Amino acid sequence: MRLVRSSRPIIGAHATRFNHPDEAPLTPLVLAIGAAFVVVAVILGQPLLRRRRLSRLRDVPFPREWVAVLERRCAFYRRLPADLAGRLHGAISVFLADKQFYGCNGLAITDEMRLTIACHACVLTVEHGDDVYPWLRSVLVYPTAFLVDREYVDEAGIHNAEQQVLAGESWDEGRVIISWEDVLEDARSMDGVNVVVHEFAHQLDHQSGDVNGAPLLSDGHERWTTVMRDEYRRHCERVDADAVDDLVLDPYGATEPGEFFAVASEAFIETPEALLDRHAMLYALLKAYYRLDPAAWTTREAY
Repeated sequence: MRLVRSSRPIIGAHATRFNHPDEAPLTPLVLAIGAAFVVVAVILGQPLLRRRRLSRLRDVPFPREWVAVLERRCAFYRRLPADLAGRLHGAISVFLADKQFYGCNGLAITDEMRLTIACHACVLTVEHGDDVYPWLRSVLVYPTAFLVDREYVDEAGIHNAEQQVLAGESWDEGRVIISWEDVLEDARSMDGVNVVVHEFAHQLDHQSGDVNGAPLLSDGHERWTTVMRDEYRRHCERVDADAVDDLVLDPYGATEPGEFFAVASEAFIETPEALLDRHAMLYALLKAYYRLDPAAWTTREAY
């Protein structure tokens, strides 16, 4: 938990002065109310000060050596229009200043790791305003895929326990867990599979209160529900029919609506032309939500 530091008012200090005989001294209630106002002002002012501080980072020149890392490590980055790449640089700077990275199982975190992960995370929110995942506190990075223990009750009511091998996991407590080996493998290709995009799509999905394929929307709720429901149903039918060789979307998306949204987000960034060709309504929905048009991106000259 991150504690907000604030200045504590010195309630007990008094300056010497002469009181009018009819002037009543300050009562404990008045002092308490005044102290409460100070505390409220500090609490309400902290988010504003934080936003101002992070917003200024967008105007700081992005180091050329950082650009070189993105050019080398992030395949989709090389397709970004120059103006969008510039805005992404600002979002990455905010992300890196605001989030803590922790290496797990002896992994030493490097700038290359932080930049590669931040680049894939921030492209999803680059057109969503100044805040970059304001609820997210930390990113945990494992060297390779990691084991997690899972408990569940099956249809027969029997309690089961199992271990799963994961490349990434998104928590609703402001934390994302990622396998660096998988980040590297996914970042170098544009095959529709990207663990960072997947897990950070889950983070956006959870803004609405649950990971159910329906992120927080300002409008268009009915259209979102209709298109996502129909696309998810058709995807499940194709997977059930074992027609996986003909899929644009990863079969894992048939697991549940929340996974379908994350898988669709991966395809939107990595294989946008195929998604537009085969799932035009889904592409249009994601285009409106992310305020991006990846199918229109073309490879540009390096910086």
